[in-house]
Amino acid sequence: MELTKRPKALVTAPFRGYGLERLKELADVILDPWISGSHLRMYNAEQLAERVEEEGCNIVICEADVCAGPLFSLPLLVVGSTRGDPTNVVIPDATAARVPVLRAPGRNADGVAELVIGLIIASTRRIIPADRDVREAQVFRDGTIPYQRFRSWQIAGRRAGLIGFGAVARALAWRLKGLGLDVIAYDPYAPEAKNSLDEVIETSDIISVHAPLTPDTDGMIDAGKFASMKDGVVFINTARARLHDMDALVDALASGKVAAAGLDHFEGEQLPEGHPLCSMDNVVLAPHIGGATYDTEANHSRLIADDITLLLAGEMPRNCVNPEVLDVHGSGVQHGPMKGN
Repeated sequence: MELTKRPKALVTAPFRGYGLERLKELADVILDPWISGSHLRMYNAEQLAERVEEEGCNIVICEADVCAGPLFSLPLLVVGSTRGDPTNVVIPDATAARVPVLRAPGRNADGVAELVIGLIIASTRRIIPADRDVREAQVFRDGTIPYQRFRSWQIAGRRAGLIGFGAVARALAWRLKGLGLDVIAYDPYAPEAKNSLDEVIETSDIISVHAPLTPDTDGMIDAGKFASMKDGVVFINTARARLHDMDALVDALASGKVAAAGLDHFEGEQLPEGHPLCSMDNVVLAPHIGGATYDTEANHSRLIADDITLLLAGEMPRNCVNPEVLDVHGSGVQHGPMKGN
């Protein structure tokens, strides 16, 4: 890639560690993460384009800002989305402008997998209400013995069924096996996931959902699916709330069909005040924090920076969403025509 001056990068995603240092070697960097202040700041397409043009940047790296039409009218070298699936980028717009888009697959797989383990243990062992009882000096609440009140089945020797078998589910599978569980999985797009959805639903003691939200998966775990589950099943969803019917889950918990649940995502990012789940002590609720680790940020920083290194060296990046915009020759990678070039 022929560059007449040093590139300049606007980074509105959290960026740290090796990846940040590597990027600084490649370009002048303006680091302004969208979550650095007390309030979230997300640019729409027009606002982001205005900021990029104002700063004179030709590399854009973001996580939540919308990358669409106006942005791609600028003379960009590359856009990096620090997400496994770059849903904040309108890929057809980027492709039409011949701008390569990079992504960061598997960046939060270990973090989310670890949270799933925490949700399983916390919900089945009812750690949160047990902690509350100690804090409130109610160990013998209502005259009962805690050893009896909090008894549960151990998870070792049980079967865990995974719905979706991408990076997170694969990171979870070996952890569950290490805890002594039999693991099966359903995913029509993953050859190693050899079980049917019905088999996962009907035979698993613990069900953990990791499918992407698509028209085909929207509401896939409905009242009928909950009814088909084993009595006393544990239900975990750290993917997207719309993958399951929330009312059906509440009913299944109330009836005892589902013995415990752990959730890390809700429509609109929070539950309505007074929602029935909030009064159930066999349910653990988390505010979409599965990937909230410093390691996630370090991982996506490394993945994006390494691919920009390859791109600027005239080589094919490893995680490019639209590689068709790049023409690889012996002399390196060259873009098609871009406005301003």
